[in-house]
Amino acid sequence: MIALTKLSGARFILNAEKIRTVEETPDTIITLTTGDRVMVRETAREVVDRAVEYGRRLRTVLPPT
Repeated sequence: MIALTKLSGARFILNAEKIRTVEETPDTIITLTTGDRVMVRETAREVVDRAVEYGRRLRTVLPPT
């Protein structure tokens, strides 16, 4: 899950695994696997970086406690 900001300024959490495409036109538009589209304040690079970091955190093996 990644935190993003709608154009209205409202913060929300998006399941990064549902992202199909990210484009800047010049607003950043995220198209989800469901076909829904979301416009956000973050740049395409910021969205991609957050999604990649989310994926890395999912795949990090933590030592047993």
